[in-house]
Amino acid sequence: MQRRPTTLGQLRESGWRSRTVKQELRDNLIARLRSGAPIFPGVIGYDETVIPQVVNAILAGHDFILLGLRGQAKTRILRGLAELLDAEIPAVEGSEIRDDPMNPAEERTRRMLEKMGDDLPITWVPRAERYREKLATPDVTIADLIGDVDPIKAATRKLTLADPEVVHYGILPRANRGIFAVNELPDLAARIQVGLLNILEEGDVQIRGFPVRLPLDVQLVFSANPEDYTNRGRIITPLRDRISSQILTHYPRTLDHALAITAQEAWLDRGAAVRVDVPEWLRQAVEEVAFRARASEFVDQNSGVSARMTISLLEVVVSNAERRALRAGRAQITARPGDLHAAIPAITGKLELVYEGEREGPQKVATALVAQALQTVFQKRFPDAYRDGETGGEAGSSFKPVLRHFSGGRTVDLSDDLNDEDLFTRLAEVPGLEEVATKHLGTHTPGEIAAGMELVLEGLAASSLLSREQTATGRAFKDMFEEMVKGLKKPNEKPGDGPRRPNKGK
Repeated sequence: MQRRPTTLGQLRESGWRSRTVKQELRDNLIARLRSGAPIFPGVIGYDETVIPQVVNAILAGHDFILLGLRGQAKTRILRGLAELLDAEIPAVEGSEIRDDPMNPAEERTRRMLEKMGDDLPITWVPRAERYREKLATPDVTIADLIGDVDPIKAATRKLTLADPEVVHYGILPRANRGIFAVNELPDLAARIQVGLLNILEEGDVQIRGFPVRLPLDVQLVFSANPEDYTNRGRIITPLRDRISSQILTHYPRTLDHALAITAQEAWLDRGAAVRVDVPEWLRQAVEEVAFRARASEFVDQNSGVSARMTISLLEVVVSNAERRALRAGRAQITARPGDLHAAIPAITGKLELVYEGEREGPQKVATALVAQALQTVFQKRFPDAYRDGETGGEAGSSFKPVLRHFSGGRTVDLSDDLNDEDLFTRLAEVPGLEEVATKHLGTHTPGEIAAGMELVLEGLAASSLLSREQTATGRAFKDMFEEMVKGLKKPNEKPGDGPRRPNKGK
């Protein structure tokens, strides 16, 4: 195995050549494109939209910004840029800005080079240390970002405050020969954004009143949320003009992409204590909650609905099923619609509501979104509850036995604590329910069948053919017409009472 060079002379003999970080990113990206390897592994749904634009920006040597709502993988893309850097690069040993041995920028390094020549010691910097990220906040100062005079350094080295070596570098100079990312750029105060102008235009920074400008080799990338432009701040016009490419991100546009993202990110592999089976249609219902929320008039669409909501939602669905199995002493359990209702706390904290939504309340809005999601899945898997084409167009014929069961005043109570077998036994009392569930969902195990039967009841309730009532322990399904009649009766009127005629005398 060949030893890595440890001095400047050895580095020259090895044939190594300096490249700017933008040229390095470009060369490595070209190699990856030619090999057909993925550019940003783990980023789903952007292959035809966002990623080609990022590739174009890198090939053009542009600094760029990703503009999009929360939970659109902006930070993941920025961090993925580090994989396009070389595995490691040489730097002058002891240099705070990882100075290039072949082309030093720091005054101290140039003095060392003049004194030591080819014996100048070098070190090797791995790619992981060449990515720097800063979350923009209003309290960030120029000293944090660029640097400032360090009087302690001046006293220790016995230098005057006019000597460039007394400068304490900020995070941007320390990102030299690497990637510097600023998240949520509009949150950075306008006067601090001004400090980035020179590095974007001239490639250097000036610290305090020093006449010396420090040339830097940095790939600058940013992220921003359009909401921030009005709520918390804005990107100043001169800075926006200097950012060469602005790339818009978006939420998953297909159900398949949404399912893949949630499956990739959600923590579902939790060991062997309990195995939780989540039917595919229930996973789709989880994603439909987000799709319904992004179309809801009660949700602030300028704020967006993060992909993190469905990730948290699926995790809590699994947790509720896991809790039920642990209490029943079971090693396996199937998730069901009731678990989706129990996971509403994973929704309420992630929705920004408009005025009408605030009046309804986050709990009510989240409950309605879950009902709409289950109804959407039900409508995709089952015949029209009002007009069943499979039986010659007779209205709701597939569900007639189910609805007839409830028309006699019967109620089906479903507790969240029922295990798969007990839930199946209770729902099997409803004629035709098992048959319609297995026919259209292709379920096999008692847990899957029971979950599918519960979906049928949820779908009929969402279609206003059954009444669904939240109870202390779960849900109760009743006949819709009977509930409507009860609602029309007067408070003191008995169920058998009807309108009375006045008793007129003869």
